[in-house]
Amino acid sequence: MMKLKHCLSALVLLMTAPVLAQEPVNLDQLLQQLKEGKFAQSQENQAREARFRSQAAEQEQILRDAIAKRDRLEALSSRLETEFEANETELANLEDALTQRMGSLKELFGVLQQVAGDTASNLQNSYVSVEYPGRSEQLSDLAQKMGSSAKLASIEEIESVWYALQQEMTESGKVSKFDTTVTLASGEKVTKPVVRVGTFNMVADGNYLELIPGTDAVAELVRQPSSRYLSTVEALEAGDKSPVRFALDPTGGSILGLLVQAPSIGERIDQGATVGYIILGLGLIGLLIALERFVTLTLMGGKVKRQLKQQKAQQDNPLGRVMLVQDKYPNADTETLELKLSEAILREVPKITRNLTFIKIISVVAPLLGLLGTVTGMINTFQAITLFGTGDPKLMAGGISQALVTTVLGLVVAIPMTLLFATLNTRSKNLVHVLQEQASGIIAERSERGQ
Repeated sequence: MMKLKHCLSALVLLMTAPVLAQEPVNLDQLLQQLKEGKFAQSQENQAREARFRSQAAEQEQILRDAIAKRDRLEALSSRLETEFEANETELANLEDALTQRMGSLKELFGVLQQVAGDTASNLQNSYVSVEYPGRSEQLSDLAQKMGSSAKLASIEEIESVWYALQQEMTESGKVSKFDTTVTLASGEKVTKPVVRVGTFNMVADGNYLELIPGTDAVAELVRQPSSRYLSTVEALEAGDKSPVRFALDPTGGSILGLLVQAPSIGERIDQGATVGYIILGLGLIGLLIALERFVTLTLMGGKVKRQLKQQKAQQDNPLGRVMLVQDKYPNADTETLELKLSEAILREVPKITRNLTFIKIISVVAPLLGLLGTVTGMINTFQAITLFGTGDPKLMAGGISQALVTTVLGLVVAIPMTLLFATLNTRSKNLVHVLQEQASGIIAERSERGQ
C-alpha cells in the first residue's frame, strides 16, 4: 500500500507540478489531484492541436511558393546556359576572324609585348631613369595591355618603345649632371646635384651612389670603396671639360657592390684577433730595435773609418779603444798583448751585436704564432660547421679566410725581420772583423819590433 502511494505521488509530480504545491493527506485527495492534472493536460494538448491545424494552411502556402520559385530559377538557369553556349560559339568565331584578319600582325604584337616587358625591366634598373622617371611604368602598362587580345597597340605606343630604347642607348654615352633626391647613409633625404656616368655609375659629393631596386631613387653607399677610387670621383665632379680618369663599373654597380664588401687592411688585421695583435706588436718591437741598431752601427762604422785614417787612438769608437791597449801595455810581450787585445775585442763585441739575437728570435717566432692563430681559427670554423652544417659555403670560406690572416701577418713580420737581421748581422761582423784585423796588425808590428 505504501509502495503504491509513493508511485502515484511521483507520477503526479511529473505531470502536474504546479498542482502539487501541497502534499496530499490521503488517497482521496491524491485521486482528486490526479483528475485535475489530467484535465489540465488535456486542455493544453487540445490548444496545441488547434494551433497546428491553424498553421497547416500557412505551411502549405510557403511550400507552394518555394516550389514555384524553384521552377522559375530552373527555367532561368536553362535559358542562361543556352545563352552561354551560344556566346561561346560566337566568341570562338570572332577570335578566328580576328586571327585571320591580324595575320602577321599577331606575331608582331607578341614580339612588341615581350620587348616592352624586357625594356621596362631594364629601365627599372637603369641610372638614366633617375633623370627621366616614369619610363618603366609606361612600358609595363603597354606590356599588360598587349597581353589582352581584345586591345591592340597604337602607332604612338609602338613608337614609345622605340623611343625608350633609343633614349637609353643615347644616354649611355653621356655624362649628365642634374639635381635629384638622394638618401644619405644616415637615412636623411636631401636634394643635391649628382653626376651620372652613362648607365654605369652615379656620384655626388665625392661618393658613389646606388640605385634603390624597384624605384627611380638613389642612395649613398653605406660603405665607400678605397680612396684611390674616390679620388677619381672628385676629378669628375670638378666639371673640367678635359678628359679625367674615373673608376667605372661596367656592370652598373655589381662589381662596385662586391668591391665595397671586401675588408680593408684594418679589418683584415682585426680578423687576426689576439694572436694577430701579438704578432704585430712583436713586429713593431723588432722594427724599433732594428732601427736603433741600424743608426748605432752606422754611426759606429763612421767613427771606425775615421779612426783608420788616424794614428792617434780615440776613446769614442771600438777601434780606438782596442788600439789604446798597446799604449797601455808598451812593454808587454807579444803573447800578453795578444791576450789583452782579444779581451778588448770581446768587450766591444756585445756592444756591437746587442739585441740582434732578439730580432732573429722574432723572425722565427712570428710565423709560428701565425700558424697557431690559423690552427685556432680552423678549430673554430669546424666547430661552426658542426653546429650549423655546410649549407652556407660563405660561413666556411669566411672562417678559413679569418684563420689564414694570422699566417699572413706572421709572414709579413718574419720576412722583413729576417732581412733586417741579415743586414745588421753583416754590419756587426764587418766591424768585428775590422777590430780583429787591426789587432792582428798591432801584434805583428810588436812582434817585428821585438825581433
